Amino acid sequence: MARGLNRVTLVGTLTQDPELRYTAGGLAVMELNLAGTEFITDEQGQTREVPWYHRAKLLGKSAEFWGDNLKAGMALFVDGRLEYRTWEQEGQKKSSLEIRAERIEVLALEGKRGTVTVTDARGQERLRGGLNLVMLVGNLTRDPEVRYTPQGTAVARLGLAVNERYTSRQGAEQERTHYIEAQAWRELAEYAGELRKGEGAFFMGRLVNDSWVAQDGTKRYVTRVELVRLERLARGTVQSGGDGSQNGRTGKIDIEEGLEDFPPEEDLPF
Repeated sequence: MARGLNRVTLVGTLTQDPELRYTAGGLAVMELNLAGTEFITDEQGQTREVPWYHRAKLLGKSAEFWGDNLKAGMALFVDGRLEYRTWEQEGQKKSSLEIRAERIEVLALEGKRGTVTVTDARGQERLRGGLNLVMLVGNLTRDPEVRYTPQGTAVARLGLAVNERYTSRQGAEQERTHYIEAQAWRELAEYAGELRKGEGAFFMGRLVNDSWVAQDGTKRYVTRVELVRLERLARGTVQSGGDGSQNGRTGKIDIEEGLEDFPPEEDLPF
């Protein structure tokens, strides 16, 4: 197993006032609902403003520290990691991918030129030019699956297992694995098809939420990483494949073509 890396960084605007609550065991929990937009350029050179919405959880003393100081409309820097959770519901195994915030900072927007935020249809503010960045190092859980849309565009689905070591409250060393789905487009997707299950890889991209209606009529959800860079690890180190070498590739996100033909097998609720 490659030594894991699991980082997610968001810069966005709070869409509502966060609420501080406590679990039955006395742990403080605060949910941060963030929104932003990114300026993404496709392979035709067209730039579009793409919105995103994500929820992050802040726990423990950090949540208590911020208390009632955070309000809707504030711009935040959030740094943390992705956390994979599983549970049983009505006899079925469920899973989700959540953002665990480890550090937050309030950003000052005063003095910035131009329109800083945009209001959506619900009256919530999104930060223009926000940041939505994910970086991961782990091992592929399966051979990447490459398919083609009806328009002939290559799209690859990949699974990554990221190992995490931590110390429990009792002082015991423990290990946990987070399972993360990813997707790549075009040349990056075709390069992904060269990789194999078990290989170490570096992923960089943006976190997205997708939903679709299954054949049984139920609505399903998935949180995945849309890749803009993919590197194959050699002896546990990342090779600089950004120049188009055999060890890595970079690509651009497809923001137009639908994903209805490629739903994941698992039901991943938020």
